[in-house]
Amino acid sequence: MSAPIRRQNGNGRMSQIVEHAGVIYLSGQVADPAKDITGQSTEVLRKIEDLLAAAGSDTAHILSATIWLKTMDDFPAFNAVWDAWVVAGSEPTRACGTSELANPNMLVEVMIVASKA
Repeated sequence: MSAPIRRQNGNGRMSQIVEHAGVIYLSGQVADPAKDITGQSTEVLRKIEDLLAAAGSDTAHILSATIWLKTMDDFPAFNAVWDAWVVAGSEPTRACGTSELANPNMLVEVMIVASKA
C-alpha cells in the first residue's frame, strides 16, 4: 500500500503544501510586490517558516530550494537575507535563476522541498 498524499491550503488550482511519504513540497511563495527585494525576501521566507510549521516541519529540515529572481542584480541582496535565515549545518541544495514572475513588481519566488521534522 502506498503512502497517502496529504494536501493543504488548496484553492482549486494548486495546494500550498503537499505531503507524501514524509516529504513536504511547498508551492512557490511570493510577497507583497510593493516591497523591495529585502522586504520581499524576508516575507517569503517567513511564509515558508509558517507553511513548514503547518506541515510539521521546520527550516532545519529543508532539503531543496528553488529560487527565481526577477533579475540577478538582486542576487546579493537576496543572499544576505537567505544567509541570515538558513540554519547553519542544515543548508539545503539550492538552485537560483531568473524568471518573469506573475506580477511585474514581484522580485522573488521560492519553492521548497523539506522532510518531516
